[in-house]
Amino acid sequence: MTLAPETFDELREIAARYPQARSGLLPMLHLVQSVEGRVTPEGIDACAEVLGLTPAEVSGVATFYTMYKRHPVGTHHVGVCTNTLCAVMGGDEIFACLREKLEIGNDETSADGSVTLEHIECNAACDYAPVVMVNWEFFDNQTPESAMRLVDDLSAGREVVASRGAKITSWREAERVLAGFEDGLVDEGPAAGEASQVGLRLAAENDWKAPEA
Repeated sequence: MTLAPETFDELREIAARYPQARSGLLPMLHLVQSVEGRVTPEGIDACAEVLGLTPAEVSGVATFYTMYKRHPVGTHHVGVCTNTLCAVMGGDEIFACLREKLEIGNDETSADGSVTLEHIECNAACDYAPVVMVNWEFFDNQTPESAMRLVDDLSAGREVVASRGAKITSWREAERVLAGFEDGLVDEGPAAGEASQVGLRLAAENDWKAPEA
């Protein structure tokens, strides 16, 4: 099976954004995932063809980064941070509860295809620990109960809005955004929360300034 001509056109469009075309490989792989649901051999061959690389070179990149999947992902990707801070704040318990609820293991997909569950090393949101991500959007200060309600809503197709971001679309739609194609939701929701801005507020209150160079 080969990719559609329209997808090849968009792969070329991505490559043309960069002074060196091969710099576009990461968003190109996201585009492949948005179309194929994973990084397929056909997608690897297509990226290699557009960029003048070997399939082995493209595959080496696709297998290095955990955001690129070699097996199908469900309608939604749910990542639970289980790195140190999130883990001690409840991330391990959240992951265990979701695994039991969905009856799946790490990096597996629920029977109805709605959720793929994965433990994530770090979501880079320690000020909101424990954090869960849905299609790379943040859900802050989670508990086992709130995480299970979140998964119920996703499975039922109910509208879900991230703590600091837009309403949740599907994983494939989110992958298309990561490839650089707008979905019109960029201005939805706050970009930062109170915990992230405490230092800035304290600096303003105390007239703290960075030392001059």
